[in-house]
Amino acid sequence: MTDTIDNDNTGEMITGNDYRRMVIGAYGEFLAEFENINALKESSTFFYSGNPGSDVLRTMGAALIPLQEAVNESIGGLARRVADASVLGARGNAGVLVSQIMRGLAKGLIGKYTATSREFGKAFQYGILYAQKAVPDEKNRPIIVASKVVARGAHDAVKSGKNISDILMAAIKASRENKSDRLDCGEQILQVFLEGCLRGLTGDLNLPPIDVSKKMYEARGIVSPLKDKARPYCVSFLVANPKLSVPLIEKELQEIGNFVVVERRFKTIFIHVHSEHPGTILERAVAWGHVGEIHINIMAEPHAMAMVQQACIMPQALLTVASDEEWAHKLQEAGAMVIIDGSDPSGPSVEEIVNAAHSDIANKYILLTDTEHLRLVMHQVKRIMGDRVSVVVANNHDEQIYAVRAFFPELSVEENVAQMREAIRRIAQDKLNKKY
Repeated sequence: MTDTIDNDNTGEMITGNDYRRMVIGAYGEFLAEFENINALKESSTFFYSGNPGSDVLRTMGAALIPLQEAVNESIGGLARRVADASVLGARGNAGVLVSQIMRGLAKGLIGKYTATSREFGKAFQYGILYAQKAVPDEKNRPIIVASKVVARGAHDAVKSGKNISDILMAAIKASRENKSDRLDCGEQILQVFLEGCLRGLTGDLNLPPIDVSKKMYEARGIVSPLKDKARPYCVSFLVANPKLSVPLIEKELQEIGNFVVVERRFKTIFIHVHSEHPGTILERAVAWGHVGEIHINIMAEPHAMAMVQQACIMPQALLTVASDEEWAHKLQEAGAMVIIDGSDPSGPSVEEIVNAAHSDIANKYILLTDTEHLRLVMHQVKRIMGDRVSVVVANNHDEQIYAVRAFFPELSVEENVAQMREAIRRIAQDKLNKKY
């Protein structure tokens, strides 16, 4: 951290490198604590599906990757890159909440090369607010209750003109004092995040700087962050008088991006690709011919993909998640049109679902979960894609298959959503009646 004269009482400034260390510190702390967080699930005051500690670790892993190659030294630019990656790389409900904290921090730091203690404190409060907005219908969720207490603690420290490490310590103190008699996963996740940020800021890291070596993770049975790399930028453009064939361009793009579409259109080639580095894509493209009509959308932004226009095969489609190949076949027979692989214990990431719903199969999608574990993940997809998607939540295989059977392509999206939710309600009620 550097000291300069400004309007804050402390005169302290936080830089992009300080923020980098905070993110690394948070990841390192989750790497040390994720198993303990998973173990808390059964005794928590709130019901948690999946493994919250593992979900948050992988979400923070996705946030970690941009720090490897980021050339932007500004705190605002770095925070934006980290937030975009975490929003798309988020897994499970817990991962979505942490990604929203990262997104709020980025919103508070946008446009700043460095930030004062006061500015960072306000950005931190933005982060807490964004997490709260992710679950507006669950005000009593422990992590939300804890986040409000933490926000007040941080606010008091900011108001008193304290430095950044003191602001984080005040937030941690508020978090510890707020803990319920039965330690809750959500409360612990928030505290681990804060403690990791403080460790990173002070240089007391729990891991070597951005160590993504395979051996380190394989030894503990953990997924390497490299496998959770998010590609937040949707890049499309035309290449006139191309010097390479479509297959060669496709092959080159697949090495540096995903969701690659390369189409010949008379004397031009249309290219559409998702990437973490739009500049790298365009730098390659200038060697293929004259580049024009460039469009870059940040997929992590709310409603960003709603602006992307493309020709679609059908007006609407049902997209759902299958836990294995056998179940995928049953869902397809029942009427599901797009099946996402849900065999990963943490479920599909936000990006995987966005990519599936971003295909040219349908103009609009109904997203059907196969578990409560994916509810916030699906809603994060909706924030990104806007009115192009609607969400229906099922809690088990029985509810999922009944909801799929209630879908009819000839009906409107609104009618299908109503019918599917009613099918879920009926099967849940039948089970309850049989139980009693």
